[in-house]
Amino acid sequence: MRADLHTHSHRSDGSDSPAELVRAAAAAHLDVVALTDHDSAVGWPEAAATAREVGIGFVPGIEISCSLRGVGVHLLAYGVDPTHPGLAAELMRGLESRGQRLPAILARLKELGIDIGAEAVRAVAGPAAALGRPHVADALVAAGEVADRSEAFDRLLSPGRPAYVLRRAAPLREAIALVAAAGGVSVLAHPFARGGRRVLTPDAVRALAADGLTGLEAWHQDQSAADARRLVALADDLDLVATGSSDYHGTGKLDHDLGCHTTPAAQLDRLLVAMAAAATAASRADQAVMPEPPVGIAVVR
Repeated sequence: MRADLHTHSHRSDGSDSPAELVRAAAAAHLDVVALTDHDSAVGWPEAAATAREVGIGFVPGIEISCSLRGVGVHLLAYGVDPTHPGLAAELMRGLESRGQRLPAILARLKELGIDIGAEAVRAVAGPAAALGRPHVADALVAAGEVADRSEAFDRLLSPGRPAYVLRRAAPLREAIALVAAAGGVSVLAHPFARGGRRVLTPDAVRALAADGLTGLEAWHQDQSAADARRLVALADDLDLVATGSSDYHGTGKLDHDLGCHTTPAAQLDRLLVAMAAAATAASRADQAVMPEPPVGIAVVR
């Protein structure tokens, strides 16, 4: 059983359509794939329909930008109702924040002698729900200012770089509570990547588990094998689910191929059971769509 629980389509900052992503997942011999676009669920219907067509399992998810003690961290929310008023309002704030940050980033780039207009960013963003730094990076690539997204972030767009602009992010503990209220479960995305390890200490994760956190993304390209071992041990200690994922963005992020990291079958089963319990607690169902008949995996209806 091969399950990749963290991917992005062109409805946020990936390059594939939701349908193309799911077909690519099937071609990569995945049995289950989750679509976890940033702050948006708009790709779910297309992805779910394609998963039924090609016969693989689909888990609906969203990656929510959060903050903890002033540091940006990401939360994967699985099986949520995106129309839940509290969660929907937070997702809209996230999308609006992305849009509001764009003019400030472009202004900073112009001060650096790089004149990239909003129309150029929109041209490369396609049907994305909101324009963000990856789309600015793509516009910089198209203009010949950088070779790829990695160079754009390394030189210009990452925290501490000259064109970086801080944006609003949901307080992490509040986001965990919103996910639960919306009938879903929450997993910390790549907790030891980027600045996360500074604030996601064992004691901090223990407190988040008490707040309702469901799991930790242990296996990820931006975390070492030693990181994965520490995260699995921490998950075991706190009775959390340990997941593995590619964080696939198509051509938008290199070296994150579909299925490069996967979630063990036993851990996936635990996640699906938690999703079913969360949906029941919120008086909802149909949070994960699996093929008929199931392929050796629990089906959440």
